[in-house]
Amino acid sequence: MYSNILHWIILAALLNTLTAKQPNIVFLLADDMNRDSWGIYGNKDCKTPNIDRLAKDGTRFERAYCSVAMCGPFRQELYSGRSPWRTETLPNHSKSVPGTKSIVHYLKPLNYRVGLLGKSHVGPKECYPFELLGGVSKSDDANPEILRRSITFFDDCKKKQQPFCLFVGSHDSHAPFTTGDPSRYDHNKISVPSYWVDTPELRKEMVKYYAEVSNFDYLVGMIRAELERRNLWDNTILIVCSEQGSQLPFAKWTCYDNGLRTGLVMHWPGLSEPGTSIEELVSIADITPTLVKGLGGNLIRGACDGRSFLSLLKGEGGPIRKYVYGAFTNCRILDNKDRIYPMRSIRNKRYSLIYNPNYSSKTSNITLSQALHLLYNPKVMPKQFTPAGSWVAKKNNDIKEKMLVQKLNHRPEYEFYDLLKDSGELKNLVTDKHYKKAFELLKKELHTKLSEYGDADPIATERDYLARTRK
Repeated sequence: MYSNILHWIILAALLNTLTAKQPNIVFLLADDMNRDSWGIYGNKDCKTPNIDRLAKDGTRFERAYCSVAMCGPFRQELYSGRSPWRTETLPNHSKSVPGTKSIVHYLKPLNYRVGLLGKSHVGPKECYPFELLGGVSKSDDANPEILRRSITFFDDCKKKQQPFCLFVGSHDSHAPFTTGDPSRYDHNKISVPSYWVDTPELRKEMVKYYAEVSNFDYLVGMIRAELERRNLWDNTILIVCSEQGSQLPFAKWTCYDNGLRTGLVMHWPGLSEPGTSIEELVSIADITPTLVKGLGGNLIRGACDGRSFLSLLKGEGGPIRKYVYGAFTNCRILDNKDRIYPMRSIRNKRYSLIYNPNYSSKTSNITLSQALHLLYNPKVMPKQFTPAGSWVAKKNNDIKEKMLVQKLNHRPEYEFYDLLKDSGELKNLVTDKHYKKAFELLKKELHTKLSEYGDADPIATERDYLARTRK
């Protein structure tokens, strides 16, 4: 009798496993968007009701970081689960080394269709063999087209009873800002963050930028509504990510928190509890292994550097990472392709340390070009100022503003910040004796990791990338 009961229990469990619906995945990715542009991260001016609602229904990540604050490296780290040091994608517009495996390779054996719609910025094809659903416009609002193609993909997969994973790469919040409704914002009434110098030029650019942030948020709401309308919501993992920071100063093209720290919200039915937040350190490289393991797949041994954070979603166990690392290389960036100014960084839950090996030289990136020109040629005034250029042109009597202008141009060899007390990274604590022990520990850990990556001399690394670019 008992053996018969046991037989039926096992059979029922097996049948349940075979007939269980595999969850779908939709990943919505912005383009150069500061995490603190979202309401859930404290912004009271920029309107992001759909992202905020998703966070209330799921999980918000407080300390999610990428390794490089540029589009190409970010996306290849996301899709491959590998460090950009290992895929050799530290520079922008770079392609992963042959043999790199991505989420496509891991989900296809589970019968998933893995699509990519919108911005790609990854390669080569054999490393990222997505089902490509086409690019979309940057100059015009692409939301209607994204929605139309997404619906077609959803319906086709549903008809064929095949689970899907769809990555949507929006262009919203990547300069120049051309979409959204700037009239929703008054540049005189918005607040300027402490890490920027308040000028009319900056405020006007912030309004256009906020318009695109809100346009992306609108896309989040549209996609969610369609998932609900098609009865897919309760069986779909929806993830929204801000990518790296904006093209405004001290974000993209840097190793500052505004560059490397990413906004990340996840709704995983049956796993993520409504209104929860994860305070532990998480890397963008951790997303692929988390999804693969959560869906019952297997990672290729040694092919993935990321770690699953399923335990964090379940509220079990301790931290999965003690540190996260960051890098910047100027190679292949417009206006300053030949300038050597690498940056490297390390963070734990409290402190950030930034290493500027070529600190005696000038900083770089395209958004600083006018500012640097004005600093060295103050008599030649342009007709219009960029946000950073307006900082230099402003008569700065304020000590903090003078410091920020200096920070545009030259930075010390090491910068060390207490993120709990100084989230804007405005006060360098390198010489503060009270922080000496913490500084020395992170410095040692950073250089140990760089040696492991074959990057003990970042200046030499950047020269090597530059030499390869010229060939």
